[in-house]
Amino acid sequence: MSQLSPKPFLFIGKPVRDEYGRQIGRIASFMVKPNGRIDGVFVEHGDGEFLRYPNDQFRINGDSIVILPSIKLKVKSLCNEIPLIWRKDQALSTLSKKKGFPSDLFNVLHENFDGALNQLKKDAQDTLVIIDNKVEKCDQQIKDLHSALINLEIEREIGRLNDKAYQTAMGIIQQALKQANEEKSDLESMRQELSNITLGERSEETPAPTAQEEEKEEEAPPDPQLPEPPVVVDVKPAS
Repeated sequence: MSQLSPKPFLFIGKPVRDEYGRQIGRIASFMVKPNGRIDGVFVEHGDGEFLRYPNDQFRINGDSIVILPSIKLKVKSLCNEIPLIWRKDQALSTLSKKKGFPSDLFNVLHENFDGALNQLKKDAQDTLVIIDNKVEKCDQQIKDLHSALINLEIEREIGRLNDKAYQTAMGIIQQALKQANEEKSDLESMRQELSNITLGERSEETPAPTAQEEEKEEEAPPDPQLPEPPVVVDVKPAS
């Protein structure tokens, strides 16, 4: 996929779909900065509501304009930032031991990194709650669609529904089921990735070294390698 082209106004009136093929609305207009860069995209939704979205939320996929879910962009950002801040804090500790940074300067920098990391972890927990709510919504939609299929079969069985109407309804419901299942699977993957990042960061935390360990560490030659970011372990949920 590619982002919107340098001539975005060619897309006005074009339909906008989500990643699962559902039509969201159509491009209405753009927010343009004085330098000509697109700062936002206005979308007219099916109910007539106009909403503004950031430009980086849109991609071109062939002839279609796809809007990425904001939750996916949030998860991607958190999964990039949490290991980065963790690694910077670990690098600070390593370099402080090697270079002998002033303790007050070290403490200020460490507190900055620690504060940023704690805020990111809080954002991650809040995002996981949002994902859980969206998964529940998908589950309910899938349940409702299966109920619709059963009712459709009943109406056909008793002769109240002709074949043409049956095939039309069946196509609509099956497509909706496919989309709902794809969205649920996507959300569960995001949840797993974000959970692994936060669990991986915590698993790398170690208690403060004892006096004997510090003495051995001073005798050992300095390690030129900076610490690696937390390892993400793919843990499958229990069936």
